[in-house]
Amino acid sequence: MARLVLGPLLRYAGEDEATIWVETDAPCEVEALGRRRRTFGVAGHHYALVHCTGLAPASTTPYEVRLDGELVWPQPDSPYPPSVVRTHGASGPFRIAWGSCRVCAPHEPPHSLRKDEHPDGREVDALRVLADHMCREDHSQWPHALVLLGDQVYADEVSPGVREYIREHRDPEVPPGETVANFEEYTRLYRESWSEPHIRWLLSTVPTAMIFDDHDVHDDWNTSKTWVEDMRAKGWWDERIVGGFSTYWLYQHMGNLAPHHLAEDSLYGQLRDADDGWPILRDFAFHADREVEGTRWSYCRDFGRTRLIMIDSRAGRVLDPPDERSMLDPNEWQWLEQHAQGEFDHLLIGSSLPFLLTQGLHYLESWNEAACNGAWGAPAALAGERLRQALDLEHWAAFGSSLDRIVELMRHVGTGERAPASIVALSGDVHHAYLAEVGFPRGTGMRSAVYQATCSPFRNPLDDRERRMIRFACGRGGTLVGRLLARAAGVGDPPVRWRFTHDEPFFDNQVCFLEIDGRRAHLRLQKTVPEKNQGYSLDTVFERQLA
Repeated sequence: MARLVLGPLLRYAGEDEATIWVETDAPCEVEALGRRRRTFGVAGHHYALVHCTGLAPASTTPYEVRLDGELVWPQPDSPYPPSVVRTHGASGPFRIAWGSCRVCAPHEPPHSLRKDEHPDGREVDALRVLADHMCREDHSQWPHALVLLGDQVYADEVSPGVREYIREHRDPEVPPGETVANFEEYTRLYRESWSEPHIRWLLSTVPTAMIFDDHDVHDDWNTSKTWVEDMRAKGWWDERIVGGFSTYWLYQHMGNLAPHHLAEDSLYGQLRDADDGWPILRDFAFHADREVEGTRWSYCRDFGRTRLIMIDSRAGRVLDPPDERSMLDPNEWQWLEQHAQGEFDHLLIGSSLPFLLTQGLHYLESWNEAACNGAWGAPAALAGERLRQALDLEHWAAFGSSLDRIVELMRHVGTGERAPASIVALSGDVHHAYLAEVGFPRGTGMRSAVYQATCSPFRNPLDDRERRMIRFACGRGGTLVGRLLARAAGVGDPPVRWRFTHDEPFFDNQVCFLEIDGRRAHLRLQKTVPEKNQGYSLDTVFERQLA
């Protein structure tokens, strides 16, 4: 009999339909909510995405999963509430939980300690604490969607279980060492990350929208043309990138797509028809790495009158020639600008990398881009490239023309006759959280409230030294140094102004919530804090009415 390896994950929920993802250890028929789907195979692994239709709008429906008729979910004696599908259409607020950067590690010492107490310390997982809260609350208080903005897995910082698997199956002294090398090791990484009981239950009952960031593949992935050339020269890189793209498509991307978009996806159809889809998926993954055009990882979802556009700001970068760098290729820009138009109450733009950083970091990255492009001559360009990779200077501020274009898109949407009440950029990556209010020049006619909201990490906090560096970049001294460098390289001021709503960013493991009710929007940031009974709770750090 087939067994459930991973899942179920509730990936999509609409007004009358949903999709449920599973991985099994053998071919079988998967059943959920009266709908059935045969698994398809890839390199000895078996997957299914069950499309459940005919659901009542604004309903909450418990579900089970059966494999060839045998009940496999919920598990016997489960301490968790039943997994449910909640369809859209209910009156009242729509709640989105979101954030990024979640390292998989046990929740015992030393992994539960602070980094300053032990190098492996990661404290407690904010999503685990969220799941614990949900188990004690009525489902009417649960988030309706969970937006994961990158680093769902860390291919270059694996869990102890995956590290042991690597040691048993290859020589860890040979590059890439104790980091993920191939497709099979990636599948183990996802299994470790999503099998923790609290997380498994959470993912089974809250629909998820995901996008990758660098650690899903490798730290600083696609920072520059030089970085790409250096990595492709390494003998182990091709297997790493093929494994990364292949598993991202299977574990994250295919569940991101709404059912009607999935039905149009030619790769999905080819994999379902193949006896073993590995050759097809391997070729697709290799091509996706070598050719930016023709592969789009970005997608959008509608939550009533709120649109969420998830942007791929990693794999779709144009890096050649270096002086014409762009976060997105021309076709992707056209797709984004098309999908940002419409009659929305709110427009949410999900990007793993923030559009707007602290002022000091923004100017530093703008200066570095100019220096790498030759503003101070060839020797400074070489030094600038080394600095770019050492300090991770590769956010939107380091792609100046792309930042200008995304700001212009926000201006165009926010000044139109059908302007949404708010335009909010949701981002992660930087291991701290902040809310920045964006101000356009006078006379622009902006009708929408515009914000950069950043929440990171779920679980991977900075140490004290790293926090001091971020605080300096936020202060007047860091801003002045960055601005002077930028001006000395001929870089002007950014196209908009922005200010943090608090004096400095928020650190610790944390999760953010956006509550939407008509044309109103409310943001709340919560961090993990220990309780007297040795457990953990989520404590509200700040709240803000956005619209």
